[in-house]
Amino acid sequence: MSARDVAIWGALAVAAANGLVGLFGAVRWYWFAPSREFWLGVRVGQGLALAYAVLVAVQLLGHQHPSSSLYYLYALLPIAIGFVAEQLRLVAADQVLSRGELDDAQQVATLPPAEQQAIVTAILRREVGVMALAALVVCVLALRAAGTY
Repeated sequence: MSARDVAIWGALAVAAANGLVGLFGAVRWYWFAPSREFWLGVRVGQGLALAYAVLVAVQLLGHQHPSSSLYYLYALLPIAIGFVAEQLRLVAADQVLSRGELDDAQQVATLPPAEQQAIVTAILRREVGVMALAALVVCVLALRAAGTY
């Protein structure tokens, strides 16, 4: 198997994993139904993207170059997408709390249980939406990487 084949199959594996996770997350987001399986899938997809970036670095150090330099952008940008998505996920709670004119989590504890649950669900839904969208973007970038090697 050539370096080109490894790069293409690796990109397709990253695309498939992140595409499935992104679609699953979009469904869970639509139905307001967070799940542990989604978060496990997100982490697997991020791990594959990181492993692929390492593969790209190894191939670069081994002087195995793609036909287009755009390949490096498509192959390495998923790491940045994952980082930005994690930052957006972290501010999801602040956004939901500020929308409800709440200063912090202690104020949420003073609300009736139904309102507390609604706020938690809104935060989780926003987090799932952000990470599902990021996984779909990574899928597209990985497909482009496979096409530009």
